[in-house]
Amino acid sequence: MSFEDKIRELNIKLPEAKAPVGNYVATKITGKMLFISGQISIDDNGELIKGKVGKELDVTAGYNAAKRCALSIIAQVKKACDNDLSKIKSCVKLTGFVNSTDDFIDQPKVINGASDLIASIFGDAGMHTRAAVSTNSLPLGVSVEVDAIFELN
Repeated sequence: MSFEDKIRELNIKLPEAKAPVGNYVATKITGKMLFISGQISIDDNGELIKGKVGKELDVTAGYNAAKRCALSIIAQVKKACDNDLSKIKSCVKLTGFVNSTDDFIDQPKVINGASDLIASIFGDAGMHTRAAVSTNSLPLGVSVEVDAIFELN
């Protein structure tokens, strides 16, 4: 089954691949590597998912925010690959940043939202290395940001 077929089977609607808001690019291909800049947590209505995990958001809400980041990552991947996800060989790495309270220790459970979505679409090709990092703040007050590295065929 193709990655596109899997997206349809899972009834996933990808958001629009947003342009960067700063002096950088959303994606960059070098050799056979595709780098995706950090994607922030935005809900399906286009509203920012804001707040600290461990205070305004619980682990489940953080997980869902990370899942939204992964949807934006896939949208950026698709755009970078001229709408042809068959160009993807594998997801190499995700780095997830969680805007959390000082005593919050479940960053990996939050970033599982992104990891689980990538794995559900790309299967074995979606198995990646990962870091899940806590931070005291993220751009625009969002709860989660995730960047990614993919390998191209």
